[in-house]
Amino acid sequence: MANDLITDVIIMGGCGRMGGTLVRLAQNDPELALKAVIERKDRLDELESLDCLVSDDLDAVLAQYPRAVVVEFTSPEATVEHVGICKRHGNPIVIGTTGLKPDQLAIVNEAATRVPVLLAPNMSVGVNVLLKVLPMLVQMLGPAYDMEMMEIHHSRKKDAPSGTALKLAECMAQARGWNYDEVKKHARDGIIGERGEKELGVVALRGGDVVGDHTAYFFGPGERIEITHRAHSRENFAQGALRAAKWLAKREPERLFNIGDTL
Repeated sequence: MANDLITDVIIMGGCGRMGGTLVRLAQNDPELALKAVIERKDRLDELESLDCLVSDDLDAVLAQYPRAVVVEFTSPEATVEHVGICKRHGNPIVIGTTGLKPDQLAIVNEAATRVPVLLAPNMSVGVNVLLKVLPMLVQMLGPAYDMEMMEIHHSRKKDAPSGTALKLAECMAQARGWNYDEVKKHARDGIIGERGEKELGVVALRGGDVVGDHTAYFFGPGERIEITHRAHSRENFAQGALRAAKWLAKREPERLFNIGDTL
């Protein structure tokens, strides 16, 4: 059981790139107890060396470990399923999944009133500090500066723009008093005319093994400001998620939490 000293965690997708990183870091963290790793049945033999329960049945595992914090970076569809299971058992869940649709986000938000839930498209401390800093820049620079966002990720990333780019762009739009859905430009093609004053472009580049780059641009009269965050490895995100798990284990259901709440 999770207590003030040790937090029990359950990792989803232990054979995945992020899942494997989470497993390794959790095993080496004296403040965490890795109780179980969940994976598809056809890949369970790849996890036989782990000194914990390995299973393809989250429902059965949570019955054994009440209050253990589930940590997952999976797919939107899987996330919705996992959130429902956690809600039934009362287990907290840390979600790093991106690309959730409005109806899926609604399910996550509802679950957060029943069990502790933390959702963050990016678990990095640096990115979440940017979410605090960018609105200040928007307000200080004023409407004379055009705003744009660019992100780069590895060739295997499935969603675009990235959840982090969307979150950063949304916070910039909100700081200017804009509705993001009304001003976003995720694609420009052909003869589209001059750039409008009330417009925020988000460009997604894909290639190689880039973990994640995000650059916010402010184009002003006679100058340009660029603020870039580069993730050097997935450990940055994994450490943030495990730090969030420790924090979430001590919380009661209230609302949908984010990484900013843990800082």
